[in-house]
This record gives sequence, C-alpha cells and structure tokens, in this order.
Amino acid sequence: MHRWRSSCSMRRFWTGCRAGMGGHGPPSRSRAVSRTGTTVWPSTTRSSSSAFRRKAEACWIDRRIEREASHLAAAAGVGPDVIAFVEPEGVLVTRFIEGQPVRDHTLHDPVMLERIAQSLRRIHQAGSIASAFSPFRVVEAYALTAMRHGGRLPAAHERAQAVAVTIERALSEQPAVLCHNDLLNANFIDDGVSIRIVDWEYAGMGDRFFDFGNFAVNHQLTEDDEAALLMAYFGRVAAAQHARLRLMRLMSDYREAMWGVLQQAISELDFDFAGYAGKHFDRLLAGAADPRFPDWLEQAGA
Repeated sequence: MHRWRSSCSMRRFWTGCRAGMGGHGPPSRSRAVSRTGTTVWPSTTRSSSSAFRRKAEACWIDRRIEREASHLAAAAGVGPDVIAFVEPEGVLVTRFIEGQPVRDHTLHDPVMLERIAQSLRRIHQAGSIASAFSPFRVVEAYALTAMRHGGRLPAAHERAQAVAVTIERALSEQPAVLCHNDLLNANFIDDGVSIRIVDWEYAGMGDRFFDFGNFAVNHQLTEDDEAALLMAYFGRVAAAQHARLRLMRLMSDYREAMWGVLQQAISELDFDFAGYAGKHFDRLLAGAADPRFPDWLEQAGA
C-alpha cells in the first residue's frame, strides 16, 4: 500500500503507553510515519527504543488482530517484540528494531531472496490468528465500501473482477497460513542476521502464494527472481507453484487497484488515487492478457 509521512503529537498517548514500556523519562520524538490512516512514531527512553502505532480510522484495520499477528511474528524471530497495547486508544507499542533498510536493487540478489524466503517460511509456520485474509474477498469488500461512501467503480473493474473469478475457480485448495499481505521493502529491516518484517496490520490466515505474488509484483521480480525465491523456500520449483505465484501477482495488483478506488471515496489526503488505481488495473489486465495466462490457470489447479 502507498505510504505517507506526517508529523503530529503523540503526547496524549504517552501517559498510557509509558507504564507498559517499563522505561523512564519523556520520549525522544522524531518523524511520524502515517500509512493508510495508521500513524507510527519512533520513541526512545533512557532504557529502550520503541515504535508507537496509533489506531487506524479505517474499519478494516483491527489493532487486536495486528497485536496477535505481531506476537507470533516476534516469537518466530521476524517481527518486533510487542511491549504494550493501550486501549481504548488502540495504540500498539513495539520494540524498535535496529538495522538497515532493504533497498530495492538488492531484492534481485539471490542471496537476499534466500534470506527473505527464510523469514517468510518462519512466518508461515508461526501459528494461527483469528482472522482470515483472501484477496478475492478483500476486493469485493473494498468495492462495496467505496459504493456505500458514494464512490464509483471504474470501467476496468468489471474486467478485473472477471479475471479474479477465473483465477479463484482455477486455484486448488491450499492450507491457510499466517501471511503478512503487504510485503513492501519499506517493511523490511536487515538486522545483520536476518530480514525482519514490520507492519502487521493486514496480516491474516491465507494463501502463502499471495505473499509470494505480492512481494514479487511490488518489486517487479523477474521470472528468474521468482524461481530463486521459490527454490529458497521450497527447495524446488514446481510448475504449479510458479503458476500460482504468477496468478497471485495479478490478484495483488487487483487488491491495490481497488484500494485506490476505495481511497477515492473515503480519503481526505491530497493524492492521485485514481492514477494509482489505474496503474494497477492496467498491470493486472496486461498480465491477464499474457498468452501464458491459460497455462497458469491449468497448472495452478493441478
């Protein structure tokens, strides 16, 4: 999802969060990072560094689910430790992870892809939470919510929905695993040992191949990159696996496109959401027009 930066006071949250941190003294405040209604503040006390996440206004973000997923991700050695959850404000406080950002150009390196695959495998084996995620249901929910708020569905929506229905019918059943569902490199931190992953607000039990496809399309992985990722994760690259990843790339673009449609109806931010949605609709429909698309459907259902 798209990211914005903003600056706003966290003072009214600090009193409630401070006891849960076990730290002393006022926070050292720096920039806040706001994402789809979520605001994140890095904070340092004399004894610890943390990150505060303010409750999102959007109805599809549940901080309790994020807390649950974050606990599992932390136990798996991938996510940040959860320090406190403050109600009723809905503030999630996590341990700050020291490390380096993961740059776009490094994501095509087989060594980096192997490290990311290792982190994803840990997440997918981390356990269960009380929330399901399906890109097929998410796009439907975004469409309904947008229309309830007076939004209009673009012409591309009908064709995109037909593609989604075709994909869903073709896919074979997969066991649901804990998925992150928003794998941008902005959510990756290299701590020198492993790739850590933050921002669990879209987490849910779902298809691991959506994580693969989401990561692949977000960073424009080549087919060789995708094969390297699958090899690192599974120890082999089966045609059915690669086909499923390719189809989930399309579903990731559809989710992003519909998120842009929804934001046109509900967001007050000054951003070209129509252009954002259009870009992802175009890429989705171009992918569905690939002459190999029927083969992916057949292979993914095997």
